[in-house]
Amino acid sequence: MTLTPEELTRYARHIVLREVGGPGQMKLRAARALIVGAGGLGAPASMYLAAAGVGTIGIVDDDTVSLSNLQRQIVHDTTSIDTPKVESAARTLNRINPHVAVEGHAQRLTQQASPDMIDGPDLIDGYDLILDGSDSYQTRYLVNALCVAAGKPLISAAMTQWEGQVSLYHPAAGTPCYACVFPQAPADGLAPSCAEAGIVGALGGIIGSMMAMEAIKHITGAGQTLAGSLLLYDALYADSRRITIARDPACKVCGV
Repeated sequence: MTLTPEELTRYARHIVLREVGGPGQMKLRAARALIVGAGGLGAPASMYLAAAGVGTIGIVDDDTVSLSNLQRQIVHDTTSIDTPKVESAARTLNRINPHVAVEGHAQRLTQQASPDMIDGPDLIDGYDLILDGSDSYQTRYLVNALCVAAGKPLISAAMTQWEGQVSLYHPAAGTPCYACVFPQAPADGLAPSCAEAGIVGALGGIIGSMMAMEAIKHITGAGQTLAGSLLLYDALYADSRRITIARDPACKVCGV
């Protein structure tokens, strides 16, 4: 494969970067990334991956766009209300970059296929890298287990009110999985939803962009990713911390 003259111009600012260059851009073009959730995190992450030239972007989300989403889910707009999120996101991403193929999956993930759910193992197997921006602990643990079983890297992030976190989990490469760091979901009431606790809209842009950056670095091999680290960001006080995380030999998902 070679980049067309239009693509050379489109990605020129990437190509002049020593850490990316033409070879890195070609890696982005050949990559297949799956985003779980086209919401506050998946929206900006998908837009930056499309702009970066990631060749195939899959999006899993069975929800439709609502008015209250628009405060932070910037891949959608007012005309998208009541439209399936995967359709709304695909339209936006295709407008950003027509060279990117968008694969929409308007179903929920499950361990086994059913009429209204998609077979998780088969879906995960079709992508090189998974980004999880879902707002459900059940989904996060399922995505993590699927990625561990498939040996696929997982960029997982979460946010609430003014705070967010992000890491790259990849036990096949010796780093922890999500369950090593968060072995069980918090008790009921300890982690209220965005609807209950509130969330500042721009936080999704910050953490979602971090997810996209981690994906770009992982695909191109540039710099150092957050594998083995957890980045915590507090938007209210403009404070960030990076802490080291390690595999748990007793982990029920990836432990040996």
